[in-house]
Amino acid sequence: MTAKTARATAAALAAAALVAALSGQAAAAPVPQPQTATAENRAAAHEAAAAPGTLATLSRFFAREGKVSVADARPRIEGEAVPVSYLAPEFVAGKAGAPVARLEFLASEAVSSDGQKAALWTAKTGAGWQVVNIATGDDEFRYAALGASKLPGGTVFREPQIDAWYVAGGERVLPLDEDAVRAVGPDGVSLGSYRARVVKAYGDKLPGSAYAQRGLAGGYTEAGPPAGVGDGAGAGGGPGAVLAGGAGALALGAAGAVALLRRRRTAGGTSQR
Repeated sequence: MTAKTARATAAALAAAALVAALSGQAAAAPVPQPQTATAENRAAAHEAAAAPGTLATLSRFFAREGKVSVADARPRIEGEAVPVSYLAPEFVAGKAGAPVARLEFLASEAVSSDGQKAALWTAKTGAGWQVVNIATGDDEFRYAALGASKLPGGTVFREPQIDAWYVAGGERVLPLDEDAVRAVGPDGVSLGSYRARVVKAYGDKLPGSAYAQRGLAGGYTEAGPPAGVGDGAGAGGGPGAVLAGGAGALALGAAGAVALLRRRRTAGGTSQR
């Protein structure tokens, strides 16, 4: 395990413990996805993010590395909740009419008194709208804005397997970060070419494939948290279900669940894992 991977794992475990305080203990199960990012759903997600219990948890989250005290963190929620979409397994499988991405959760931006930022992932669970993960940085919001400026009306989405962000619209897929540029080039590719690439990369790792049935690290897992991440705090509000199931993401490589963790960038633009 590399030092970057170790730091990412530690951050995920810290976030898992803090989110567990919001939701209590619950058996692992998939987190239902919000079907659409309606105004009503955005308002419900914002309400969950701005709840007193959430803000108290955020104070501990921002204070976890000693940058600010719990009492002085004074977190606030800024702006509206934004939809966050991931590469859709149905698209990879070649399902007729399947969109390139599917909505996974809504994210609200939290900011502490010293300028730290975090994304609160919210989803509608059996217990209602809940925060299911806390992630450092502001990727969701920066790329939503960048995608809107680069391709107005397009769908911003993440390919979690390589931590790449794109915007798709019409018959084009354009890169939004360096990982996406490495995958599709600086000018992007046609939707058909993008499909061919992801089918080649992930087509044999979909649900029901021999790869997934062998229990290897990866496959489009549909339920349960990755081992060691969010244990004991599953879909009732814990982050594990979103990381492993709700995101429908491939954890390629020997690191397994760790490979699913998102690279986060600080407010200054540097990356950390």
